[in-house]
Amino acid sequence: MTLRTHVALLALPVLSAFAVVPAALARPAATQVYTKGMVSAADPRAADAGAQMLRAGGNATDAAIATMLALSVVEPQSSGIGGGGFFVETGADGHVVTIDGREKAPASASDQWFVRDGKVMSFSDAVPGAISVGVPGNVALAAKAHKAHGKLPWARLFAPAINLARHGFAITPRLNAALKNSAATAAFTPAGKALFYDASGQPKAVGTRVINAEMAATLMAIAARGPRAFYSGPNSTSLVTALVTAARNPAPVTKEDVAAYAAQNREPVCGNYRLYRICGMGPPSSGATTVFATLKQLERFDLTALGKDSPVAWHLIAESMRLAYADRARYSGDADFVRVPVAGLTDPDYLSQRSALISPEKTMPAVSAGMPRGAESLVLADPAPQEEHGTSHFVAADRRGNVVTYTSTIESAFGSGLMTGGYFLNNELTDFDMNPVFGGKPANNRVQGGKRPRSSMSPTLVFGPDGAMRLAVGAAGGATIPAQVIRAVIGVLDWKLSAQDALALPVLFAPGGDAVYVEQGSAAEAMVPALTALGHASVTARALPLKANAIEMVGGVLIGAADPRSEGKAVSE
Repeated sequence: MTLRTHVALLALPVLSAFAVVPAALARPAATQVYTKGMVSAADPRAADAGAQMLRAGGNATDAAIATMLALSVVEPQSSGIGGGGFFVETGADGHVVTIDGREKAPASASDQWFVRDGKVMSFSDAVPGAISVGVPGNVALAAKAHKAHGKLPWARLFAPAINLARHGFAITPRLNAALKNSAATAAFTPAGKALFYDASGQPKAVGTRVINAEMAATLMAIAARGPRAFYSGPNSTSLVTALVTAARNPAPVTKEDVAAYAAQNREPVCGNYRLYRICGMGPPSSGATTVFATLKQLERFDLTALGKDSPVAWHLIAESMRLAYADRARYSGDADFVRVPVAGLTDPDYLSQRSALISPEKTMPAVSAGMPRGAESLVLADPAPQEEHGTSHFVAADRRGNVVTYTSTIESAFGSGLMTGGYFLNNELTDFDMNPVFGGKPANNRVQGGKRPRSSMSPTLVFGPDGAMRLAVGAAGGATIPAQVIRAVIGVLDWKLSAQDALALPVLFAPGGDAVYVEQGSAAEAMVPALTALGHASVTARALPLKANAIEMVGGVLIGAADPRSEGKAVSE
């Protein structure tokens, strides 16, 4: 099909078909019951840890927590108890609960945290050591979620992870590659080097069994004493000591900073796309607003008619993404500290105005943030894009209709490189805009004491027209995360693909300005000439850090999906 034919399809009167949202979307779901539950995660051993909880009579919350703990052991480069995450849960009634376990800056932090001798540190200089470390939130998140929604005893959730750490786990090709590519952080401390590298300093070979006795001891303590074993006592002392005595970039973090950490319930961000209800995590995550804005701005175009192989469809996605990411850069941050106009950013009328800027025939010459309702009095900068990497996503669903979509991270590969208690500490503070001022205007995402940095993590739930769960999805890969989730949602809802086939689709990433990146080696690379012909000034094929997981619900059956680029797997109860 030619570009001209693709464009002609967009003249169809699709707006009238999709602009009016049926009242059924507001109704709660009918009770759903499944024959078996399921877990999808980036490592089969972690997915199995979650499935073990389901087999023991646990629910989706229990399974998600056990998965997170197991990932702390077997996927140390990506996530763990030394980092934080976002938890999005729904029951069979369709009610959505979100918990913010994002890491926090110490109380002593200021907007000059990354400024040295009047100059802002580079990302690579800031990552290794303590200055990049936020107080970890995953243990507090897990405890809060378990208290509210868990079914099995707390200590039971730790058994698979403790077993993996105590008796050993085999190094996978993905972990081995991370050890080769990120030795600056993985081998930053003697503990990390001893655990994952041989006597000659080379990464341990694929298949080598690693026993992490310190991690086993840490997990056993938390299992026995609850979250206080992490945020006080010996673990807290060791954590603070590691930070204040770091050989590089030491930081003034105190035991009080650690003890004061608390996970927070947040209001979910929900909106209607076509016949579906989309829900995700609010600030400090930018995921839900960015995902929803991109989708809603595309609502007036008939993506189904265009299809997944259409350059025009991907051009439209790129244009919508450019607009959403521009708003993300200016307005996203920790709403406990700065005003984030979430209602305005997700308002259908505002997004209709933004959508009107998109043409199927040509590229917008320039893109800037809009003026959503609630932002009229804000004077904020448009910061430069920050580097983001790492992370792990997983989904758990039980036979009673409860579903959890949870993204966990330590940021870059092996985080800050600092290790204590057998686990790596995150480098999440580099998710702040390290330069606090641009063009004389403050960045909404600047460093402040006790503040959580903006995140791209996008754990997402999709409900069907009947209110029943249709898809639970999320991804890893820094700023590409919303783009991956957008691709998956469009793949399932518009292109009628299975979740597995949707995760296999190529990724197009348009993070702002003129830059458009297509996944190197994918079918999207062949579209570069067509995208250029539509006016995109800078379309580049690039290797992107992609990794996603999902579970879809079809006809009362749970079907798992895992990114074929990863080692992930879905495991049934």
